[in-house]
Formats: sequence, structure tokens, C-alpha cells
Amino acid sequence: MPQVVGIDHIAITVRDLEATCAFYDRLFGARTHLERVADGKVQVRQIALGGGALLSVHQAGNDVALVGKQPTIGAGDICLRWEGSLDSAAELLRRHGIEIIAGPAPRRTADGLRAIPSTSVISTEIFSNLWRPTRNTRDGRSSASSRAS
Repeated sequence: MPQVVGIDHIAITVRDLEATCAFYDRLFGARTHLERVADGKVQVRQIALGGGALLSVHQAGNDVALVGKQPTIGAGDICLRWEGSLDSAAELLRRHGIEIIAGPAPRRTADGLRAIPSTSVISTEIFSNLWRPTRNTRDGRSSASSRAS
């Protein structure tokens, strides 16, 4: 039987595609993977955040037909695997004027099919999607799950 081998990308709907992509570029040096352009305007931009993580950023009100039934700004909950210390994640957020709303806080994350104890710093990104760099606390490896509504 065929199996899921990973998540290809997470899609979020945003109020301002350019500002959102600039936010991720400032934090991670995000690079454009692909774009969907209609009438000279970018409607969807897929950006690479590093470590194979792709984020598909959808401009609210685009004419893309195959999307969730009710794409909503700020409905994403994005949990990223973080290589450095959580102090370095918190410092990155502070340096860019992003408020930490919780943490470091104990969390449970997915590593394959096992729930792994971890610690996260929790904030929101530019358009209210939850953003959570996460570090596995069992063996110090980076580990996280991703969820978007």
C-alpha cells in the first residue's frame, strides 16, 4: 500500500503576499521556489525556508480554484524544526520586532509517528499565523510538526 512520506508544503492565505514573503526572507533568507502569476500579479508564491520546508503563500482573494473551502487570513499554525538553540530563535524574533507570546514552553511534537517531548518559542508572524520554532528535548535534535487550518 502506498504511504505518505512527508509533507510537500504548507499553504497560508495572507492579506499582503509581498509583505509576508519579505517577512520570511528577513528571518530565514527565504528564496522563491515558484510563482503563479495572473494578469501580471503574483497570486501564489512558494518559498523555500531551508531544510526542505516549503511555504505556499496565497494572496487573499486570488482566483486559484483548488484551495480550501474557506481560506482565512491568520489561520495557519506553522511549527518549524529549529536547528539552533531556542534562545537563538527568540533572539531572531526579538531582533525583528516580533513579540514572543509564550515560551520557551514544553510541547509535544511529531517525529515520524512518535510524540516527542520538545520545547517551543511561540509567536505570530506578520498576518497572525502562529509560528513556532521547536526543538526536541529528548536528544537535542530538531523536531517539529506542521499544521495549517
